[in-house]
Amino acid sequence: MAQISSEYGAHPNQIRQWRQKLLDELPGVFSDRRQKKDKETEEATSELYRQIGQLKVELDWLKKKSQQLLLRRSGR
Repeated sequence: MAQISSEYGAHPNQIRQWRQKLLDELPGVFSDRRQKKDKETEEATSELYRQIGQLKVELDWLKKKSQQLLLRRSGR
């Protein structure tokens, strides 16, 4: 502690507090954040796939309707 304190100019008590806080929170740092990030990524990916599917259906519908309109015009 003394070496780190002198090297960085922080009080040894402050370094002890930081160390204790790190040790208290360390188990959750990796697991909770990673799970939350994975869940957010999965939700975003799911939403994008849903939008892609919807746009594909709309595009197919528009292609079909435009073909019908072209056939009507050429038939007249």
